[in-house]
Amino acid sequence: MTVHLTLQDHVATITLDAPASLNALTVDELQELRAHLAACQDDDAVRAIVITGTGERAFCTGANLKATMPSSKSFVSGAYKSRHAESLQGGYTRLLDFSDLGIWKPMIAAINGYCLGGGMELALQCDLRIASENASFGLPEVKVASVPACGGVQYLLRAIPAAHAMKLALTGERIDAAEALRIGLVSDVTPKAGLLDLAMSLASRIAANGPLAVQAVKQLAVQTTHLAPRDFVAQANLQWGLLRDSADRIEGREAFAEKRSPVYRGA
Repeated sequence: MTVHLTLQDHVATITLDAPASLNALTVDELQELRAHLAACQDDDAVRAIVITGTGERAFCTGANLKATMPSSKSFVSGAYKSRHAESLQGGYTRLLDFSDLGIWKPMIAAINGYCLGGGMELALQCDLRIASENASFGLPEVKVASVPACGGVQYLLRAIPAAHAMKLALTGERIDAAEALRIGLVSDVTPKAGLLDLAMSLASRIAANGPLAVQAVKQLAVQTTHLAPRDFVAQANLQWGLLRDSADRIEGREAFAEKRSPVYRGA
């Protein structure tokens, strides 16, 4: 098993453990990663997810190209099948797209070393990205006459200003952690030794909040920011209404009045 899942104090940590391939993932490993993410979403004990990679050199460099040879079948023959069915005949790109999984629990990418190609697309699907000082980022697909297949260009345009996003996407060049911080691709840069401590600190602060409210905030951010004000305000009010009578919201108000820390149960 090269994708490990651990749980501590409501924080799930998913570790990519294939340092020999710079944490590039085979089809089986991508399936394993997806299974862990789906399990985290359905587990009430999980309130935040940290994704990281082992080794000194890489967070993730996408799919393992040596283990994902081109399919002998046409692209269209798998395009209308499920991601799993397509992967069985050699189509692996959609496995790195997690939009079908409905992961509303916040995901934090703790990035050490290379974060390239599909690895960058993985990180861009996380809600927060933090980096060690030796991290580097890029979408190099144009250098090999291809494109990011899992929404990398579009996610990048959502994450940072268009001028920076298009420069990265069109040149295929890498940037270091300091530049990633400057343009807002990551929120924090830290020495490698402190990377996981910072990730766990952020995750724990998120996990201390009302878990249903946190998921509602993420859903609003993902699903409604492209809408006109009238529509996104309506969706925000709907989410507020869903939470209004929840036990956690009542607990939050009582704890505030009593000047104590709330105890949330996700109900």
